[in-house]
Amino acid sequence: MFLTLRHIMLLCACVASNVLAELFTSMAHMQRALEAERDIAEEIRQYIRAQEEKLKNLERIASEIDQHSAKALENPEYYLANPVDAYLFVKYFTLDWDRDIDPVLKNNTGNLDDLGKKIELHRQDLPTYEDLTGTVNALLRLQDTYKLDTTSIARGDLGGSSSSQLSAEDCFELGRMAYNEEDYYHTLLWMQEALVRVNDTERQPVKRQAVLDYLAFSSFKQGNILHALVLTKELLLLEPDHSRAQSNKRYYEKLLAEEEQVNRHGDDGTIPIQNKRQVDNYRNSEEFVTYERLCRGEETQEYKHKHKLVCRYRDNKNPLLLLQPVKEEEVYLDPWLVIFHDVISDRELNVIKQLAVPKLGRATVHNVVTGKLETANYRISKSAWLRSEDHPVIERFNRRIQAITGLDVETAEELQIANYGIAGHYEPHFDFARKEEKDAFRDLGTGNRIATWLTYMTNVEAGGATVFPYIGVKLFPIKGAAAFWYNLYRSGEGIYNTRHAACPVLVGTKWVSNKWIHERGQEFRRPCGLNADE
Repeated sequence: MFLTLRHIMLLCACVASNVLAELFTSMAHMQRALEAERDIAEEIRQYIRAQEEKLKNLERIASEIDQHSAKALENPEYYLANPVDAYLFVKYFTLDWDRDIDPVLKNNTGNLDDLGKKIELHRQDLPTYEDLTGTVNALLRLQDTYKLDTTSIARGDLGGSSSSQLSAEDCFELGRMAYNEEDYYHTLLWMQEALVRVNDTERQPVKRQAVLDYLAFSSFKQGNILHALVLTKELLLLEPDHSRAQSNKRYYEKLLAEEEQVNRHGDDGTIPIQNKRQVDNYRNSEEFVTYERLCRGEETQEYKHKHKLVCRYRDNKNPLLLLQPVKEEEVYLDPWLVIFHDVISDRELNVIKQLAVPKLGRATVHNVVTGKLETANYRISKSAWLRSEDHPVIERFNRRIQAITGLDVETAEELQIANYGIAGHYEPHFDFARKEEKDAFRDLGTGNRIATWLTYMTNVEAGGATVFPYIGVKLFPIKGAAAFWYNLYRSGEGIYNTRHAACPVLVGTKWVSNKWIHERGQEFRRPCGLNADE
C-alpha cells in the first residue's frame, strides 16, 4: 500500500522527535539524518508514481468511454437499434464496469473521492443488471424467432446488418446468463461459440476451463452424456484438482455403462449432439409457430381472393379529403384489413415523438383474472397517451382519422404512442374484449373496441412486422402509413381472425401509434346488421 502525504509527514515528525534533542552531539546521527532525508524523497517519488499510474488508468478509461460515446452519438438510433451493439453497451456498464473500472475508481485517494461521487450520480442514467438480463433475453428471442446462426451473430452479421463482433468473453456471458435461467439450449449454443473463440487470443477474462465446465453440464442436461464426459475429461486435463469435474466424470461414466453407450459414435467418428429448444406448450402451438413463420416473412397460407384486392383513392365525401383523398390499399377482405398510405407527415410525426418521450412508461396488458393492468414478458415496449388538448397536431390527426374511417373518435381512447425496445414485441393478442372480459372497458363507459387504427411512425430495418396468424397476413412498417381493421362485426360479436402480434424488432427503431375506436357514437355511422356475421 502506498503512503499518502499525511503518512509521510507523520514519518518525518517521528524521525525528528527521536533525534532532534541529540543530533548535534554525534556526526553518526547527523549522517543518519541525511539518509532519512533521502528516504523521505523516495517515499514521495513512490507516491507520485503510484498516483501517475492511477491517473494513467483513469485516462485510459476516459479515452475508451469517450471514443465509444463519440462514435455512438453520431447516430444514436442507428447504434442502439442493433441488438448486438446494445448488448455490448449494456454489458460494459454492468459486468465490465464492476470487474475492470469500479476497482480503479475505488483505489483512488484524495480529491478523486469527489470524482467517484459524480460518476455514481451519472450512473443513475446508465444500464443496470435488470437491463442486462432484458437485453440478453432479447438477443436470444431474436435468435429463436428469426433462426439466426450463433456464429453469424458473433461475427456481427445480424439479418444483413453489420455490428461489432463478440469476443469469447461476450459469448461466455450470454451462455452463462442462459445457464442461470436453466436454459441449456442457448447455453450450449453460446458456450460452444465461446469455446471456439477462446483460442483466438491469449489475453482475455474467460478461461477455457470455465467454458468447458458450463458446456459439459449443459450437454449432460440436454441428454448428451458421452459428449459431457469428453468435455469433462478435457477440463480435468487442464485442471486435475477440479473436484466437481471429478465427481461428474464418475457419474457420467456410470450412466454410460448402464446404457452401454461408451463407444457410440457417428460414422465419421464424431459424437452426435442433440440440442432441442426448450419451450412451453403455447410456444409449441400452431398459433405461435405460425406467428414466428410470419415474422420471418414466410408464406403460411394462400389467399384465394387475392385477385379481388384493389387500391383506390378515398374521400368519403369529407371536406378534409376532397383536395387530398387518402390512398387505400386492401390487404384482406374478411376480415376487412386495409393500409392507408401517407396519412401523416414527417413533421407531425416528430412533434408526436417529442410529446411522447417524457411520458413513456412500460406498456401493460389487461389481466383477465384480476382485471388489473400489469407488465408482461410477452409485451416489450414503452407507451404514452396523448390527448387532443396536448397539441394542435394531435387534434388535427384525430380529425383526420375520423374523416378517413367515417367513425366518431370523440369516444375513442386517447392516442397511444408505443416505442419498442431491444427486440421489442407483443405476442398474439386481441384488441377487443371477449365475453368473459366483462369489465375490460367498464371505466371508459364507451363499449368495446369496434376498430383499430395503427400508424407506423418509422420504417424498421429488419423485423417488427404486424402479423395475423389466422389469416396469414404480415404487414411490415411503412413510415407515415396506417393499418385499419374492424374488431367487431356489426352485431357486436368479436372478429376472432383479427388476432394479431407485433414481431420482435430485429434491427432498427420502431415507433407506432394506436387509436382504438369504441362502439359508443357509432350507432348511425356503422349501424347494426341483420345477421350475426354482417
